[in-house]
Amino acid sequence: MLSAHLLHPDRDVDLSAPLPGNAPALVDDLELTTLFAAMGDGDAYIEQVASHTVLSSLTDLDRIEYRRAVVDDALAHAPVVREMYGVVSAAIEHESKIFHSRLARAPEAVLGEARRSLRCFVDPLKRLRQIADEQSSAFASDGFRNFLSMLVAEIDEDYIGTIEDHLRGLGLRHGPLIGVRLGPGNRGIEHTLLAPKTPNWVRWAAVGSRRTYGFEIAQRDMAGADELERLRSRGLDRAANAVAAAAEHVRSFFVTLRAELAFCVGCVNLHDRLTAKGEPICFPVPTAPGEPRLAASGLYDVGLSLNLEERTVGNDVDADGKRLILITGANQGGKSTFLRALGNAQLMMQSGMFAPAESFTADVRVGLFTHFKREEDEAMESGKLDEELARMDDIVRSMGAESMILLNESFSSTNEREGSEIARQILRAFADTGVKVVFVTHLFDLADGLYRSDDGSTVLLRAERGPDGERTYRLAEAPPLSTSFGEDVYRRIFRDD
Repeated sequence: MLSAHLLHPDRDVDLSAPLPGNAPALVDDLELTTLFAAMGDGDAYIEQVASHTVLSSLTDLDRIEYRRAVVDDALAHAPVVREMYGVVSAAIEHESKIFHSRLARAPEAVLGEARRSLRCFVDPLKRLRQIADEQSSAFASDGFRNFLSMLVAEIDEDYIGTIEDHLRGLGLRHGPLIGVRLGPGNRGIEHTLLAPKTPNWVRWAAVGSRRTYGFEIAQRDMAGADELERLRSRGLDRAANAVAAAAEHVRSFFVTLRAELAFCVGCVNLHDRLTAKGEPICFPVPTAPGEPRLAASGLYDVGLSLNLEERTVGNDVDADGKRLILITGANQGGKSTFLRALGNAQLMMQSGMFAPAESFTADVRVGLFTHFKREEDEAMESGKLDEELARMDDIVRSMGAESMILLNESFSSTNEREGSEIARQILRAFADTGVKVVFVTHLFDLADGLYRSDDGSTVLLRAERGPDGERTYRLAEAPPLSTSFGEDVYRRIFRDD
């Protein structure tokens, strides 16, 4: 039985599985299209697979570790993985050019199509087996070792030889040889396609050694021709169905393998982009859901890095045991960038990928949600605050106790007092249910109140600002200030030349 099982230890990847309902918001708020495009590196299929896989986060530690080891192997043996992806993709592309009709067809047509389909995969199977023979000992992950061992065990010379013999025989160059038994009333039953036991030239040379019988259909005997065609179809039917099933099995294997290798190649593409810039990457340390964990050094926004020529500024954070991370400080100081960096790292970690940081440890969360400030929408029928509350209501209905939410300037569409009170009540509800919250806010009343009443479950970060208003884009643990230094922005825009 051919199977890949590179991304899951016990099943194939399923790209048809529905994504979480909050996936579009994650893509927009965390600017994930940049990440997916970098993984695709011009290959639309890899980009599609990367998008689906990253947004379908794993929540089981063993499965995350299984995939992490596969990704690590892919990075260590990138040329081999790229070659396998190329072999599989070319085979699927070749096979896709065969016309596949969905209409009911004669068994002979089904047989011919299945035979041509199988032939497209014979040489690629040989090459995959050759790669497995040459490289199986070099890989260390359970996923790749099991996959390559399966190729060695299943695709041996006898397997390939049997396929090639059947494909030659199924060409039916001299017409089908059909065996039939006589049933009640001397009617034919159990019509079966037979393989000739001797080559045609031997049978021709042996004419006269055994008595044979035959008949011809008159040219105008349409009823006789139809009956002969029905006899032929009944004889080919079982063989056609069997070969079609075999072709579909092999094709499904290649399609699945292509998807799983595509994710591995996407990780290699992203790794190459980031390391070429000198950006740090690490394999994160996921911990079990429940106890909040977060410790990172050099954490940066991978999307921002991919859009800049120079390296980005990384941040350190130690929030182990903290369910609320509150971020305040100067405008354009890197707060939203840090929020995106954390969201990207969490998703990448739970996809079995490396993380954009020097080190990253976090607890696994069952669902990542975002609630970012939206631009004014002229089509909105209600106010911005109503829109914010409606989105929050949708999120709350979807999340669970072990979820995580990233809030960016939420409830800033109303006045300070009302926005702070709304946020305070929502944060209290999150704390009571165990939801992990990272909140960027300019609501000083809220931030100051949380600082003064902190029971040890909150860490407060503040964007640094130099004496001259310079932004370092770094965050440090510090209490909130009553100003966001909006005058810095004013001076930068309206300063005299």
